Amino acid sequence: MSDRDLASDRFGFTLHARDGSARTGAIATMRGTIRTPAFMPVGTAATVKAMYPEQVRDLGADVVLGNTYHLMLRPGPERMARLGGLHHFMRWPHPILTDSGGFQVMSLSALRKIDEAGVTFRSHVDGSTHHMSPERSIEIQGLLGSDIQMQLDECVRLPADETAIVKAMHLSLRWAERCRAAFGEQPGRAMFGIVQGGDVPALRVESAKALVGLGLRGYAIGGLAVGEPQAVMLAMIETVAPHLPEDKPRYLMGVGTPDDILRSVERGIDMFDCVMPTRAGRHGLAYTRHGRINLRNARHGEDTRPLDEASACPAARDYSRAYLHHLVRTDEILGMMLLTWNNLSYYQDLMAGIRAAIAAGRFLDFAAETREAWARAEAERAA
Repeated sequence: MSDRDLASDRFGFTLHARDGSARTGAIATMRGTIRTPAFMPVGTAATVKAMYPEQVRDLGADVVLGNTYHLMLRPGPERMARLGGLHHFMRWPHPILTDSGGFQVMSLSALRKIDEAGVTFRSHVDGSTHHMSPERSIEIQGLLGSDIQMQLDECVRLPADETAIVKAMHLSLRWAERCRAAFGEQPGRAMFGIVQGGDVPALRVESAKALVGLGLRGYAIGGLAVGEPQAVMLAMIETVAPHLPEDKPRYLMGVGTPDDILRSVERGIDMFDCVMPTRAGRHGLAYTRHGRINLRNARHGEDTRPLDEASACPAARDYSRAYLHHLVRTDEILGMMLLTWNNLSYYQDLMAGIRAAIAAGRFLDFAAETREAWARAEAERAA
């Protein structure tokens, strides 16, 4: 794509249909359209683990997520830029969202110091010391060439003391302002702010209103999926969503299970990412229309049925549970590949079903039918 193309294209969000608070629409980027609600497979280190990029695309993914923290450590953003950017590097010519690295600093760094200037941390790879300011986070994401960039924020693991939540929320707002200034105007690209505030409704509202005042292209809800019960997560979505613009995408970071997704879409969320389907696949767990299936369980040792005979995905349709059980129990790489393939297929099929149900005005029925199918299959397995 030429520089002229990049300059002429614009980022935009269009709502196509609503069903209650559930929404379906499209995010236009210079590298393609993202149909919403959307699930973004996580490509942490320039790869969706155990998958070819073409497979990910063929399953229906419009966008993947890359991770600023991991990519700044290896191979490094300046090297990535010299190699043509993240899209070219990983052979994914479609939209990419990069997170800011704030969550990984919290969860992976053995030693970190957070102050007004940014965060200083020790690499989990080799112990080297690094500093990331809001400006550097945006610079790194620009060098990677991502289509949607996230502000640097301080993520607090719940439950937490309210004083710590207040401090982190206000620091994240100040960093959002600096990220917005560093991002400037980039035709065809967008920067999203991240609503923080832990499990304190008033802080969430304060954060949302302040971010909206910055006039950003989209808004994420962060600091959830960090150990809190599902009811708390849903309550925070219900608190925040009414204060976010109707004409901007809403992104729930790090979520989640299929049930989390259904309940969050019901409350107006448009975008999701989570390592769960790929991580589960590497550990012998399959997500299907019949609920979760643990292929490590001995009961599958002589089960000749596939995971889902009606699936369009070969991993779900063409391999027996007995074979998958064997692969998992013998730690064969093929088992990880097939179950990851199955899981991402299921997630993308779920999102396609959600979009179609919203467009048809029957989302709540679709959600209920989906949960009933899970429950029925679980009861049959328990019998």
